[in-house]
Amino acid sequence: MNNALLHDKILKNMPVLCDWYNSQKKSLYLPFYSSYDIRDACFKVTNVDANIFPAGFNNICQTDKESAPELVKTYLQKHYPGAQKILLITEDHFKNLYYWENVAAIRKLILCAGYTVTVGMPGLDVTTAAREMESYLGTKVPVEPIVNKEGQLQTPNGFIPDVVISNNDFSKLYEHWTDISRVALTPSMDLGWYKRKKSIYFKHYNDVASEFAHILELDPWLFTVKTEVFEHFDVGSDERRQALADNVETFLGALREEYKKRGIQEEPYVFVKNNAGTYGLGVTRVNSSQDVLNWTYDARKKMKAQKGGGKFSEVIIQEGVPTIVKSDAATAEPTIYMIGEQLAGGFLRAHDKKDERESLNSPGAVYKRLCLSDLRIQAQGCPLENVYGWIAKIGLLAIGRETSSYQIKYHGYTL
Repeated sequence: MNNALLHDKILKNMPVLCDWYNSQKKSLYLPFYSSYDIRDACFKVTNVDANIFPAGFNNICQTDKESAPELVKTYLQKHYPGAQKILLITEDHFKNLYYWENVAAIRKLILCAGYTVTVGMPGLDVTTAAREMESYLGTKVPVEPIVNKEGQLQTPNGFIPDVVISNNDFSKLYEHWTDISRVALTPSMDLGWYKRKKSIYFKHYNDVASEFAHILELDPWLFTVKTEVFEHFDVGSDERRQALADNVETFLGALREEYKKRGIQEEPYVFVKNNAGTYGLGVTRVNSSQDVLNWTYDARKKMKAQKGGGKFSEVIIQEGVPTIVKSDAATAEPTIYMIGEQLAGGFLRAHDKKDERESLNSPGAVYKRLCLSDLRIQAQGCPLENVYGWIAKIGLLAIGRETSSYQIKYHGYTL
């Protein structure tokens, strides 16, 4: 189904969809922000990655940036009423200038919403003074160390926040932060990549996407993405690579049957992904089982890559979804950002060296305009923003259900 037809379906069912969305989210713990990478193949449109600690806020549409502070205020007033002082926790990146563009953008959104903000970094020595980090465009970001004092995160100079917002994805667990029960922290540290699994998220995503499809009286396959866990992964073991290859062959066989049923002429493919990976690391496209068996040294090295180093032993095999989206002839995919339950902004990630079947989250990607604020003016005239926006909302509900499945409750959060 092309986007124009799907857009019309959504518009005709908008009251029912909004009632469903509102009823689902009201009992869920929702993170301060989130982002969703979306693939649109025309024969299906789906979320292929969800980030609860998103970077890239500097890349969203400028018009969206101007309206986002109001969304920040809405989220904090609703879920943390009375909060005024915010501690924004960052990654311990000292040389990634583009990352600090993102931090500067988030900090500005919170400041413009009327809150006091201090930026803190776990990697700073608590005995040192605050330092200034510089972004790619030269923006200075003052950053302080963080201490855990009797279960409360604060800065050494005595800044005690009402709410802590994390832009650190907790790929590793900070041992001295294990007892922070008094901290109003969003998103929760227990949703960090040291613990979170993509497979759990996509289970919930596919469930919510199926409910969405049911409302529209459409085939759930249009919105879901087939995902399977492979345990005891060891890229250096011939035996485990053979087992992975066998699973890939079975997986591809099932996809071929689905394609055949729907008259899709393309040959299916998959991605093998680290089940707890981030930053686009530990991701490899696979067209056949033989590809796994023939992985070169460089391919194996790429598959072992993980933020912070170390090893991982669990991957997912995930249905590959090609993209029909183009931006100035470059292959592209939409990425949608949310603040709480509201659509906050977006962009097209474009790459002129990648084809429609490859991952675009790689060096060389550029970011093009996609403004969700257009929806507030005239939803009828914004088919892409409308369709992709609803895929992001499905993703948010999935994150809320994932959070519940871990029995996580945000301290100080008002439902």
